[in-house]
Amino acid sequence: MSIHENLLGGPAPTHLPDEPGPRELLAADVAPAEVAAKYPTSSLAWAQLADEAFEGGRVIESYAYARTGYHRGLDALRRAGWKGHGPVPFEHEPNRGFLRALHALARAAQAIGEKEEYERCSTFLRDSSPTAAETLG
Repeated sequence: MSIHENLLGGPAPTHLPDEPGPRELLAADVAPAEVAAKYPTSSLAWAQLADEAFEGGRVIESYAYARTGYHRGLDALRRAGWKGHGPVPFEHEPNRGFLRALHALARAAQAIGEKEEYERCSTFLRDSSPTAAETLG
């Protein structure tokens, strides 16, 4: 038996590669729109845009930003070997942009009354990372 074998029988956790650029710019208070323009594949930048739009009462903008971050994150997960299910640990910081975008998409869907999308995204978040669901919820 390999030391890396998953004894529970499910897929191994997916860990996205680190992309410090967007995180460092956002930490330096660079506008999220500038960060998204410089790093358009960064789920973190789109999640930040979604959060700011939601906090500003611009729910449709938040939904659009969150959906972009979500799809960018799905692309990154697939490139990292994710097969459509399995853990995406919140504890691994590079995963947080995708998880934040997924949470933001659920939140915006709920706000506009899109119940099925809200439930799908909420379940996906809990299944991917119970820690993210608890922390972001």
